[in-house]
Amino acid sequence: MKFFVDTADTAEIAELAATGLLDGVTTNPSLIAKSGRDFIEVTKEICGLTDGPVSAEVVALDHAGMMREAEILRKIADNVCIKVPLTFDGLKTCKALTSEGTMVNVTLCFSANQALLAAKAGASFISPFVGRHDDNGFDGMDLIRDIRLIYDNYAFETEILAASIRHPVHVLECARIGADVATMPPAVIKNLVKHVLTDKGIEGFMADWAKTGQSL
Repeated sequence: MKFFVDTADTAEIAELAATGLLDGVTTNPSLIAKSGRDFIEVTKEICGLTDGPVSAEVVALDHAGMMREAEILRKIADNVCIKVPLTFDGLKTCKALTSEGTMVNVTLCFSANQALLAAKAGASFISPFVGRHDDNGFDGMDLIRDIRLIYDNYAFETEILAASIRHPVHVLECARIGADVATMPPAVIKNLVKHVLTDKGIEGFMADWAKTGQSL
């Protein structure tokens, strides 16, 4: 499974990239606004921190506007992935861009039928929102499971990019089902390494080492 980080905080991205765990980055208008920086400037910096895809989202809602904004965004760097909403105009834009060789992430997916449409439109990635799906009384993992089954049935090449991931259990379940990518906040990635027995083991080793009176 690939790990993408969902943030526009370049310091966090650089820290994670240094571990070798980072395969890409996803952003959205809310995350860019939170950074307090210029959209183009911060996106360009992020693209320089990873060789993997960097999702940059259009804000227009009509096809012509999306295409106009996509033209600006894909000039930032070769690893920019244009992010479009799962609407008819978004799907039309997806088809046009992927036909030109541009990566496209279709976002705000909440049903397997929507994911099927995105794959038929040639999406590079489909972003089903696991946590937000749970918030509304549905099972986000059932959504991932249905999409995986449908994509495998027809050998679609669109990658399942599980989004709105809230905690390590979401990551584990997505990996079990076979999601291709999980995008998550930096804190969730860092929490994956934590385990109480690991901490206790380190404490024990350190206590035993201190008793030797040695140093390295």
